[in-house]
Amino acid sequence: MARINEHYLDLAAGYLFPEIGRRVTAFRQAEPQARILRLGVGDVALPLAPAVSEALQRAAAELATGDGFRGYGPERGYDFLIEAIRQHDYAARGTEIAADEIFISDGSKQDAGNLQEIFATACSVMVTDPVYPVYVDTNVMAGREIQYLPATEANGFAPGPPEDGARADLAYLCSPNNPTGGVLSRAALARWVAWARDCGAVLIFDAAYDAYISDPALPRSIYEVDGARECAIELRSFSKRAGFTGLRCAYCVVPSACTGRTAAGGEVSLRDLWARRQATKFNGVPYIVQRAAAAVFSPEGRQQTEAQIAYYMENARRLREGLRKAGFAVFGGEHAPYLWLRTPNADPSWDFFDRLLRQAQVVGTPGAGFGPAGEGYFRLSAFADRETVDEAITRIQRAFAHG
Repeated sequence: MARINEHYLDLAAGYLFPEIGRRVTAFRQAEPQARILRLGVGDVALPLAPAVSEALQRAAAELATGDGFRGYGPERGYDFLIEAIRQHDYAARGTEIAADEIFISDGSKQDAGNLQEIFATACSVMVTDPVYPVYVDTNVMAGREIQYLPATEANGFAPGPPEDGARADLAYLCSPNNPTGGVLSRAALARWVAWARDCGAVLIFDAAYDAYISDPALPRSIYEVDGARECAIELRSFSKRAGFTGLRCAYCVVPSACTGRTAAGGEVSLRDLWARRQATKFNGVPYIVQRAAAAVFSPEGRQQTEAQIAYYMENARRLREGLRKAGFAVFGGEHAPYLWLRTPNADPSWDFFDRLLRQAQVVGTPGAGFGPAGEGYFRLSAFADRETVDEAITRIQRAFAHG
């Protein structure tokens, strides 16, 4: 009989979102007439922008011609998309990234989970807590132990590097943060970069929600910080900035200056390792999807997708104000599409999930599902249509305004 990878047995009993689905299904069976409003899983609600849809259709038509047909594409991505990323996401903000440092992928979740493969299983891992579960679970699957840095109200849900001399080989950062909505300032990122360079760590910086930052003083890329090229890998996504949750397109940047070491002490390019991994395990994002992604950077695409982001952020503003009127302490929702609220009376977050579902028929995400420091908190998402958001606010105020 084949031996299993027993590290899978060290995972929590069930992934967070399937457990939410199980509880919602049970409630629906018990209350079939209830109209459930979903503000839990961070899926987008608005349709693709016209410029994106039109590019997708043009590319599909192109593939139906003899001259335009394409089979396997380059694993790293097509040049037209890589150049658009270089110009609009980096050069426009004064950052220079080389074409061979950008890798187009089918999602930041996949990249966040797969990057750990190029590091030794003996590497120590540090995450902020609460945390996006993929950072933790994929490292647990590989047999690594995790160090947690609590993200609390006291540190604005954006902890800095450890001050007690603690070290790690890998550290995952997410800004704007999922689930708390917190954002790291330039000074805070600089402290992380200094810490990583001091202890030889690699930062995996998840900037999947960078398009939601409205303050120009806040960094949208870790490479806006001096020294980050030597110690940081950056993840970005089209999922939330342009509604690609179903299309699947993202990218990661692995600078040529970012290196790891062998057991014998030799220095190795992480970019080259990642390129080898992708060439072995990945056949690239479809041509039509990459054409759609490139359309996001067109004048029409930028205008249309920025309008969608503004729509979601207006949802966030309404939720933030409505929840506060209902007596909740609310955080986030200013530079991120997520709101992080303290549960009433410090109730356990799964208990609050059940109460919110039962009394308001609204679905959110329990903070405990994001780690121990998430207990007593709850995440709501602004990814919904306006009618759903306004109705959810009304129901929550009716159910909780008096405790």
